[in-house]
Amino acid sequence: MRRQPLAWSDIAVVTTGPELVFPQLASPRPAPLVPRPPTLGSRPSSLSPVAAYLKQPTLVDFPGRLAAIFFLSGCNFRCGYCHNAALLAAHRAGMPWDRIEEACVQFRKHWADGVVITGGEPTLAPDLPELIRRLKRHGFAIKLDTNGSRPDILAAVLKDVDYVALDIKCSPATYPRLTGFAEVNRVAQSLDLLRTHARAYELRTTLLEDYHTDADLREVGRWIDGASRLVLQPFLPREDLPDPELRGRPRTSPDRLRAAADLLRPHVREIICRD
Repeated sequence: MRRQPLAWSDIAVVTTGPELVFPQLASPRPAPLVPRPPTLGSRPSSLSPVAAYLKQPTLVDFPGRLAAIFFLSGCNFRCGYCHNAALLAAHRAGMPWDRIEEACVQFRKHWADGVVITGGEPTLAPDLPELIRRLKRHGFAIKLDTNGSRPDILAAVLKDVDYVALDIKCSPATYPRLTGFAEVNRVAQSLDLLRTHARAYELRTTLLEDYHTDADLREVGRWIDGASRLVLQPFLPREDLPDPELRGRPRTSPDRLRAAADLLRPHVREIICRD
């Protein structure tokens, strides 16, 4: 999955690339950080967890669907190659629920039949179940993007989700170095949940040639063995990546993507390279 880079603006719609709607800001400075409750709330907040959404639906993010893309902020990983970190790594106040309801009505008028809930890390949002409930009330199929770090939340919403994309960042042993997240058993629990209970799912890995050696990929293959679908995508350098050392690294080569696919193909039923 790839999207145009995101950028905060002092206007409601970013006009470069796919139009992205944010809460109206009074100045070019990002909205203030708001503490996020640590667990699912029993009563919805007056604000939705949605920090932004693409104005136009897309055909590339949800297989078989014309889908709206809703972004939730806040992430518990610190991946140095994340394209959305500058905007969505920290939690930000969301849009009012009525703004989301209006957007849903418009998306349905324009034939959208799915919604992708992405981030950030959506399972950090206490109101994620309420968001899913409201979206399904409008008739949308739901795709959830997740890093797998909160299997308890994934289990709680999985029955209402039509498709899950789980990031498999690297081999289990490499997770702390690449993501800053050491509780890899949680990601393993999420993977097991998808294997046994998801309606449909895919695993996604962004290849960084210095990290994803053949040995690392063999470990990934053993970990995900039997998975239904794996999507490999290239690392893309940018000037605003969180890790300065990665900003000037070359893009993952097509040859490396193909070689990685050959290594991993025996472990999954379907493998896709997005280059």
